[in-house]
Amino acid sequence: MDDIGWEVDADDESSAIAELIGRQIKFWREAAGLRAVQFGELMGYGENLIHKVERGARIPRPEFLDRADEVLNTGGHLRGLKPDAEKARYPRKVRDVAKLEAQAVEVCSYNNSVVDGLLQHEDYAEAVFSNRRPPLPHNEVERRLLARMDRQQILKDAVGRTVFSFVLCESTLRRNPGGTMTLRNQLEHLSSVSGLRNVDIQVLPLSRERNTGLEGPFRLTKLKDGTTVGLIEVQLASRVVTDPKEVQILDMRYGIIRAQALTPEESQDFIEKMERES
Repeated sequence: MDDIGWEVDADDESSAIAELIGRQIKFWREAAGLRAVQFGELMGYGENLIHKVERGARIPRPEFLDRADEVLNTGGHLRGLKPDAEKARYPRKVRDVAKLEAQAVEVCSYNNSVVDGLLQHEDYAEAVFSNRRPPLPHNEVERRLLARMDRQQILKDAVGRTVFSFVLCESTLRRNPGGTMTLRNQLEHLSSVSGLRNVDIQVLPLSRERNTGLEGPFRLTKLKDGTTVGLIEVQLASRVVTDPKEVQILDMRYGIIRAQALTPEESQDFIEKMERES
């Protein structure tokens, strides 16, 4: 076996957690009187990968920690590190956005590039990550995919607490990053998610003469304390917008975009029609 876990994200928090977990594993291994190669044989992994975990270069999977807990007889100590490992395996940007969403009363998203990450079917999300150039390593694609799928749980968990508004340019529904079946799965997934009581999905048709979203995707997160935070993502960078004047402009644009789009009911019919045609 050589798929021991996830590469460490290059941020201080992930690195510190990975190093802490690695030191704990090394401590218990040495306490058991095992060399790394012996421990690897008992675990079913190579010595090199054991060293990567112990020096914090790899974040171990939950099943690795379960097995290590048994092999080293730590009485649940290593198994208890799974929540920390789960947290550290996600990219910092994902963690930061998820923290904002957990405090939100409303999340508004416009996208004319791809379907919003919170709405992506697993096959579609994998195709999006796999289309990156230069290519992402396989482990990184898997890591980002798991993070995206886990983050989507907030749509269901936040019913009664947070409302979500999504406007998708029709171009995002016409774009097919992973083949016909992937697009069909994505359209079916949109239909399913739109049934949640706290989610509105609207489509902005390409036939509309007026489109205030031509400058690109953006997101608004309205927090419990009354403040609003914007997020703009472009090639190789993302920018958090907190300046009240800039946030006001984004808020105004989003309101206009929603008015230009089909209603949620019309959008559902539009998506279903595309499903039949796909």
